[in-house]
Amino acid sequence: MRINKYIASSTGLSRRAADLAISQKRVTINGQAATLGSNVHDQDLVLFNGRRLGLPASTQTILLNKPVGYVCSRDGQGSSTIYDLLPKELHHLKSIGRLDKDSSGLILLTNDGTLAHHLAHPGSQKEKRYIATLNKPLKPEDRAIIERGVKLVDGPSKLQLAPGKDAREWEVIMHEGRNRQVRRTFESRAYAVMALERTQFGDYTLAQVGTNRYISLTAPGGIDLITPHKSAPKNIK
Repeated sequence: MRINKYIASSTGLSRRAADLAISQKRVTINGQAATLGSNVHDQDLVLFNGRRLGLPASTQTILLNKPVGYVCSRDGQGSSTIYDLLPKELHHLKSIGRLDKDSSGLILLTNDGTLAHHLAHPGSQKEKRYIATLNKPLKPEDRAIIERGVKLVDGPSKLQLAPGKDAREWEVIMHEGRNRQVRRTFESRAYAVMALERTQFGDYTLAQVGTNRYISLTAPGGIDLITPHKSAPKNIK
């Protein structure tokens, strides 16, 4: 197995981050500095920042319905985190992408580095869908501008929009996922996003979670429900 894939599978880092660590001489194989393209065999001793790595005995992925008010980082810096919604035996899982504190909806957590790389890599162009509720009806001319694309400080942003239940609610379809991109795109046309819920990420949907707080995907095409953590809030939208 290539060393960057081994690191990604062992840590949940992206392969790009693994390549950076290798180039910075933070990875060794049997006491020797690893190089880009090195292969790892079963008997090899791999250290990352001096810590021994090993492939997980099994992979696990869960789908979580994140409520508003929770951050996706482990250190909430005073805020509640998504790990407060999970039992300790799931705290080793890492989120694939993030939702900001004020947003709700689908989050994937996994220890499968290959899956994380596949879903998070910009080249994968995985479709993401959201339901956005605006502070006022969206004018047709502003919808057209947003769908053509607006310029943000970190680059252009183009959203595909579909009408919701009224002129304030819109389904947003996109293939990127920059920080607060949906909110900032609407803000560029003087609209505030009052509520934002992610309903789809790639092949995974919020509908799969149903009324559960989270479910475990135990095998391709198979879903096992996990008993909700008792201390988690009951009203998750």
